[in-house]
Amino acid sequence: MLTILSAAIAPALALLTFFYLKDRLEPEPLGMVLRTFLYGALLVFPIMFIQYALKAEGVSTHPLVYSFFTIGFMEEFFKWFIFLYTAFRHTEMDSVYDGIIYGVSISLGFATVENVLYLFAHGVDYAFTRALFPVSSHALFGVLMGYYLGRAKFGSSHPRLRVFGAMLIPFLLHGLYDYILLAVTFNWVFVQAPFMIILWIIGLRKVRAAIRHPIEQIQMKESGS
Repeated sequence: MLTILSAAIAPALALLTFFYLKDRLEPEPLGMVLRTFLYGALLVFPIMFIQYALKAEGVSTHPLVYSFFTIGFMEEFFKWFIFLYTAFRHTEMDSVYDGIIYGVSISLGFATVENVLYLFAHGVDYAFTRALFPVSSHALFGVLMGYYLGRAKFGSSHPRLRVFGAMLIPFLLHGLYDYILLAVTFNWVFVQAPFMIILWIIGLRKVRAAIRHPIEQIQMKESGS
């Protein structure tokens, strides 16, 4: 049991630490990060219930509907909703990169509980694959959600569009991720691995852009004074 718990939790903690330590200007309070992580973890149970009910009623039998609606939309919408009504309104979120930290935290809280349940059901042999693909993808969806919500709150001329994009982009990417798993008839790794590499490239670019954002604001203020 301890082995499964460790294998399930370790990837999320490693990823959260990686993104947290990149915030060198003003790291977020660990208490707030932990709180959003727990919010994400608690989301698993109501979402699983809704997904089970939809599947039982035959609403999501088609792979496209199941991937994009039952999985992608349901999970990203609720993470986005929780973000908007917790971290987004909090005074501790005072930069674009803070949005990424909280987006990653909520997503990895969700991914951790999901991973624990999966490994208890299927065994620790899947721990490495789960860390590389589902857990990492949740973190990167969180990066994108947090980036666009951060831009909505700081320095955007179209904040409502950014807020909408913060849900739409992770939802579409999440749906595509799951559709690949369901629709690819040969070894899905040959498609999923390039998808994950592209997702990492996009995510790390958003990280760099978010880190540069407060520095650019300071430079603009100094040049204007």
